[in-house]
Amino acid sequence: MNHITSTQLADGRELLYFDDAGSTRPRSVETTRDHRDLPPRGEPGEVRFDALTGEWVAVAAHRQTRTHLPPADQCPICPTTDANPSEIPAPDYDVAVFENRFPSLGPALGPVPDNPGWGTTGPAFGRCEVVTFTPEHTGSFSGLSETRARTVVEAWAHRTAALSALPGIKQVFPFENRGAEIGVTLHHPHGQIYAYPYVTPRAAVMGAAARKFYDDAGGLQTLTGSLLRAEREDGSRMIMESGNFSAYVPFAARWPLEIHLVPNRQVPDLAALSGEEKDELAHVYLDLLKRLDALYPTPTPYISAWHQAPVDDLLRPAGYLHLQLTSPRRAADKLKYLAGSEAAMGAFINDTTPELVAERLRAVTVPASTAIDPASPAIDPASPAPALAPSAPGLTEGAHA
Repeated sequence: MNHITSTQLADGRELLYFDDAGSTRPRSVETTRDHRDLPPRGEPGEVRFDALTGEWVAVAAHRQTRTHLPPADQCPICPTTDANPSEIPAPDYDVAVFENRFPSLGPALGPVPDNPGWGTTGPAFGRCEVVTFTPEHTGSFSGLSETRARTVVEAWAHRTAALSALPGIKQVFPFENRGAEIGVTLHHPHGQIYAYPYVTPRAAVMGAAARKFYDDAGGLQTLTGSLLRAEREDGSRMIMESGNFSAYVPFAARWPLEIHLVPNRQVPDLAALSGEEKDELAHVYLDLLKRLDALYPTPTPYISAWHQAPVDDLLRPAGYLHLQLTSPRRAADKLKYLAGSEAAMGAFINDTTPELVAERLRAVTVPASTAIDPASPAIDPASPAPALAPSAPGLTEGAHA
């Protein structure tokens, strides 16, 4: 079990410490008190409705003053010292989650305006949180121990459940930006969680497709479950399979490096995973990140995006948790930039084939400490994965945890 301690920062923002399982680190009011003299929290920015696309756009001009790549001795998410009173008012921690001091959304909560049109604005309701993976300033998620990775998974699940229950929240999105090429503003290993007051454009498109498939199947199958079966039957783009998770490069991958990690049963979000599934997720996720970094001599920049079912009565029944891990790196010394076709039209052009990328990811050597158990080996590219019927154990369609 992970011990969780809740406290507040000096300006009233929530901070939670998630201790590793088995940790005996003492926590007291004094060791979690923030002694800084912080100004009061500002009012939220605003959201504006784009009538041309039917999408909401957050306007957060106050983020122009946020911390940007500070030196290590001024890092705001390292443990607090006398010389650096940081956002983590403790001399040490395992994993910490706190409300962002410069949020795109929030801190106020509520719904977006009904029946919007041109000129419609509203407060940028919602919540933005920072998830620090380690007290160490250097390193990355792939370098975490399996115990620590499991603590992060527990933090994601805990916050997903808590944020989904807040007034007006429609979607909860845990993610990590890794690497200067992606645009990180802090080098310290960390991720974020956004809780939106609307369903985001990408989630809305995916949710509509998933709901149509679900309805056409009479509520007995999901779109993501069907795609997982198809990828496993084909086998050429599979990277690994384990008891509870499967990973593959999708048939129509947009990015030079793109991996989808999918539970073998339908669950709407991270909070719905069982303890056994969370244990295995920590193991498999570390394996995938190490494979990504083993492709080139230097670490690979990436975006790790957890797609969870929206908090929406129409879209949620067809929703299916999955990770989309993407990188713009198309060669050791080249990045893919989104230019005219992709940025303006959303029409992606991939510079490699998903089958080749999957073959490379299968072939890399992963340190034994995180290699997948031999009982569930990475798939041999010459041997297609066995087909799974909709009712096969571990691929439960229509089951809503």
